[in-house]
Amino acid sequence: MIEERNEKDDVQFDEAHLRGMLEAHNIDAFRDEFLELHPYDQATFYEKVEPDIRKIIYSFLSPTEMADIFQAIDIEDDEYKAYLAEMDPSYGAEMLSHMYADDAADVLNELDLAQRESYLEMMDEETAEEINELLSYDEYTAGSIMTTEYVAIPENSTVRSAMAILRKEAPDAETVYYIFVVDEEHRLTGVISLRDLIIADEDTRIRSIMNERVVMVHANDDQEEVAQIMKDYNFLATPVIDDKGELLGIITVDDIIDVIDEEASEDYSKLAGISDMDKFDVTPFQAAKKRLPWLVVLLFLGMLTANLMGQFEDTLDKVALLAVFIPLISGTSGNSGTQALAVAIRGIATGDVEEHSKFKLLLREAGTGLMSGVVCGLIVIGIVYFWKHELVLGMLVGAALCGSILVATLAGSFIPLLMHRLKIDPAVASGPFITTLNDITSILIYLGLATVFLSQIG
Repeated sequence: MIEERNEKDDVQFDEAHLRGMLEAHNIDAFRDEFLELHPYDQATFYEKVEPDIRKIIYSFLSPTEMADIFQAIDIEDDEYKAYLAEMDPSYGAEMLSHMYADDAADVLNELDLAQRESYLEMMDEETAEEINELLSYDEYTAGSIMTTEYVAIPENSTVRSAMAILRKEAPDAETVYYIFVVDEEHRLTGVISLRDLIIADEDTRIRSIMNERVVMVHANDDQEEVAQIMKDYNFLATPVIDDKGELLGIITVDDIIDVIDEEASEDYSKLAGISDMDKFDVTPFQAAKKRLPWLVVLLFLGMLTANLMGQFEDTLDKVALLAVFIPLISGTSGNSGTQALAVAIRGIATGDVEEHSKFKLLLREAGTGLMSGVVCGLIVIGIVYFWKHELVLGMLVGAALCGSILVATLAGSFIPLLMHRLKIDPAVASGPFITTLNDITSILIYLGLATVFLSQIG
């Protein structure tokens, strides 16, 4: 059974009991019970307790044991600094050195440069060099999320020797389900599954049973593109190569899940008109600082709407009833535009837009907008006629609603496609932006038609 666990309240341990053993400094009993827990539950308990209790945990657990917990915690960037500040620096450095290199790099990447270098200096040279290499890649690229703990075997080796390599390297590897095959220059030449390796004859050459059609990514590829590839192929791991084709590392599915979650959160923030999703523990000032830029932009766009309505002041003065239907038209067209926007952005995110003609997509959305507009327009005509007994006014509102829905639907699909073509994140075409734009166009259509047919109204 899979269930969403946004809050770490559904736990599989007795928090009070564990806390009691720590406060009583009962190290043996605590270790026996705590180390039997799943790392997720260990991390949950670790995050729940106060700094004083966590300091006792550091004295009860080795840096290696603490590394498993630190890899399982799901925290914000600033909390990494707070947790590390509670530890003795040498303890923290040793803990980081026992984490998977990509996870350690993620933590260190959130620290100040001086702090980062201090921790690296306390690590052994090989580990520090490995982590430093990962830190050198640009953020949000395949290189920045890959791990260098993988199993690679020479293509000219036998299954027997490959198994010997696997037994030696497996304890430190992040995954052994895929074994990657390299040539003498460490260029990636193939891949073999653990299952195929186990069932093959011991004297068989790896070259003869490996799969040469390897789906791989470049170190500088965007992490979102890598996530799409792993989703499409249902991979547990994907190899990362450099310009020479040399195997640099692998990206595992657990990191891709984090990427998908991060990208989805980022896109949702942009769709809501927020630069970054607010956390529950931020201050009102911090939250306002993130939200104000978009609000100010939308405020000025709203002023355009107000100015536009001012241009039709005479029309509204003559037929005040027209103002009653402005929220109806702008709201309905805005909803239609947001629907089209969601469809277009999802198509871009999943890659479906690349596989089909963009013109056909726009043509389909135009047809959808037209049909939706005609149906909504006819409904409004009937409502206005039976409500106000004004057939001409009903036809005007219906025609304006139909035109506004058509324009909003086209705008909602065209704008993100245009931004994608210009290499701009289409999520920037956020719901508030599209809604405000639709307000302007719908009012222009509605009051423009009303001005033309003013003599027929009332």
